[in-house]
Amino acid sequence: MGNKQLLSKGVTTCTGCAMELIARSMVEVLGKRTVVTTPPSCSAILTGFEKSTGWAIPSQQTVLMSIGAYISGISEALKINGEEDSNVVGFAGDGGTFDIGLQAISGAIERNHNFLMVCYNNEAYMNTGNQRSSATTLGAWTKTTPTGKKEASKNIDFMFLHQNLAYQATASVGDIKDLKRKFKRASEIKGPKFIHIQTPCTAGWKFPANQTINVAKKAIDSGMWLLWEREGSKVKVNRKPKDYSLIKEYLASQKRFSNITPEMCEEITKAAKKNYEFIKLMEENEYL
Repeated sequence: MGNKQLLSKGVTTCTGCAMELIARSMVEVLGKRTVVTTPPSCSAILTGFEKSTGWAIPSQQTVLMSIGAYISGISEALKINGEEDSNVVGFAGDGGTFDIGLQAISGAIERNHNFLMVCYNNEAYMNTGNQRSSATTLGAWTKTTPTGKKEASKNIDFMFLHQNLAYQATASVGDIKDLKRKFKRASEIKGPKFIHIQTPCTAGWKFPANQTINVAKKAIDSGMWLLWEREGSKVKVNRKPKDYSLIKEYLASQKRFSNITPEMCEEITKAAKKNYEFIKLMEENEYL
């Protein structure tokens, strides 16, 4: 069986689902010697229930708050059995990473277990019908923010800069080559790794299903999503934003931002610029 067949065809994700594309790219790179854990989330569709699963690799369904504990235990068990060359992956959305699962993930990083934590960030609790999370962008409509979210999103990447990660990166389905390269690099490094992937959601973000990749590319070009990575103390920006004025076009491509105010748009643009300037400063000065 080739690596491209490690996730079966016909899983019941939404049409245009970026999360499924990420999962397929991940197993294509990481291969058969991979164990994947997923919490209750959109990725639960892949892991399945009872005797049904979409994975052709070992997989476990965790509870939402404990994925960090699962990957810690699996990593240590493989170490005891002399199978440290296996990839242990936690595969969770923003709810299971930013919010409910954060404590256990942070603990797993602090204990220096050997695993890769992958966050597919679709900026809300999409599996339960689109409720806001701390990753939801300022001004975005969700079922629990009907007039638009009033708070800026949590910058989990900056939080994890201060933990002892062996490798950390952001990625996007708007650049699959870069995404696969980062999966490959993570597989070559021992210790805790974190890859944070923007994951446009056609159902929750309200754009046509055939526009998933285009929306992701607009996020990269506009600076709304910055591609960068760090290994140890060395930080590298992978792609410089093309034009921050494209942020308006990016927001307009999604109906969830239909009620956004000019002031919110300006605040979002300022945050994007500040994010790039901070990461660029670390790249130039080996800040960490």
